[in-house]
Amino acid sequence: MRLRRFSTVRARLLALLVLIAVPIACASAFAAYATYRAAIVAIEAAQARAADDFAVRTRVWYRGMSRALLAFGTTASERGLDTPGCRDAGVKAMERAGGYRAFFLRQADGRLCSGTLDPDLTTEALGGLVTQLAGRPAVGMWNGANLGRMRYDQVTAGGRRYLAILASDLPGANGGLQQALLLVAPELLENVFDLGEDGQVQNVALIGRDAGVIASRGDNREPSWLPLTERMPAKHVRWSAPNRAGVDSVFAARMVAEPDFYIVASFDERPAEAARLQFIVLLLAPLLTLGLLCLVCMRAIDKHCLRWLRGIETAARSRTANNRVRATVADGMPSDIRSVAEAFNGMVEEQEVRQRRLQTALDDNRFLVRELHHRVKNSLQVVQSYIGLSKRDHRDEARLALADAECRVHVLSAAYRFTLADGEMQPVRVDLFLDDVVTMISNLIRSRDQWVTSRIETAATLSVDRIIPLGFLVADVASRALRGTPGVRIVIDVLDVDEAAIEVGLAVDRDIQHSAPPRLFAGLLTQIEAVQTQEPQGRSLGRWRIGHGS
Repeated sequence: MRLRRFSTVRARLLALLVLIAVPIACASAFAAYATYRAAIVAIEAAQARAADDFAVRTRVWYRGMSRALLAFGTTASERGLDTPGCRDAGVKAMERAGGYRAFFLRQADGRLCSGTLDPDLTTEALGGLVTQLAGRPAVGMWNGANLGRMRYDQVTAGGRRYLAILASDLPGANGGLQQALLLVAPELLENVFDLGEDGQVQNVALIGRDAGVIASRGDNREPSWLPLTERMPAKHVRWSAPNRAGVDSVFAARMVAEPDFYIVASFDERPAEAARLQFIVLLLAPLLTLGLLCLVCMRAIDKHCLRWLRGIETAARSRTANNRVRATVADGMPSDIRSVAEAFNGMVEEQEVRQRRLQTALDDNRFLVRELHHRVKNSLQVVQSYIGLSKRDHRDEARLALADAECRVHVLSAAYRFTLADGEMQPVRVDLFLDDVVTMISNLIRSRDQWVTSRIETAATLSVDRIIPLGFLVADVASRALRGTPGVRIVIDVLDVDEAAIEVGLAVDRDIQHSAPPRLFAGLLTQIEAVQTQEPQGRSLGRWRIGHGS
């Protein structure tokens, strides 16, 4: 940024302050955004880890239940399912373990062994549940474990809900154990979903496509926090959507067992809201600080600098011939501005003395200049009169030469007469001056059968230094045409080309033989600052464009 582009001290100081503040503001905004993005990424990563953690917990729990079922089933099959001790051993094991409610074992030869802690679960009811679960798709296993064909689900029997684990087509059975069913109380799995006190997870549930909510944190009924549309993730997914209560929430889903077992978790929005609030604070605090700094600096600049400078400016602008105002010098002024004010006051006093002396000298010079120009004008009139008297004693070429000289002296005399018309040097109007020159050409140079007329349509003015060579140019061109062509008629045109230029042209009423201009003609054009727009040819004696700047 170039400070010279700003015209005032306040603008330059503020521009310098902005030049410093903008990078700081940009850096602060970038730091705030980077902090916000880091916090959001950390929150999303924590949420993803939480969903993964619940998926791993569920897999470990189901794998442990499956291994326990297979171990008990294999042991019972080897001892004989139809023995009286099979049921008793299974019931004692379930009572000791806690949470296990019933089991059902079937060998390939049809022998059965079942046990239950709930009186409503009979062997026939358990057999019906086995048939029901066997008709549903099996779930996939993890890490390549070969535990046979497994089905995890929930069932309802006797008005109570159970988690069911069915193992079929067991590896290495060889005609032994064919099917094994284990029913577990849902509370046993829901203990896995202990979220702690400080976790971001608000709710978590194990979902089955056909079974619905299998286990969840807290209430076993259909929770209202679940998303409106249950979705089956390919592997894992995180999204925002309204829940069944119509409130926007953030959800994450993880596959537990293919094809239809997955974890759904909803998360607390307070950490994200806290991150957004932190971002707003980190973004606005530096910006507000910089804005306040700019405001304070503007106030300080105005109070301690510009106020005194404006006083000096007022004093400088309010000085008149009869009222010499001094800049204010006060005790509260900064020392450097006080020094400027005192120097200004001293300069005003010196200027007053010098101005009085200059005014006196100027009055004397004006009188002398007016007297000088008056004498020059009188001298030119005397020279013109002397040439006119001498012309009477000559004939032919000598008379014509004296007439040309008299005409040129008249150009000088007319120029000084017009420029000193009001007693002071001033620009000369082109139309009045050239009308006078044309009249003098008609009176001094033309013969009886020749005519010189003008058509001047301009109100432009030129200084005396340019109007004199313009008169010489017109007189020279007209004189050469009148000398060389008897009976010719010359028309002098002066027209406005635009607001800053005029065009001067001379034309005759017939084609004539054009003579070469004298060597001084180029010097005249240079003094006038004229540009020739048309060469002399045919009836045209030439045209010139002259800028006047008025």
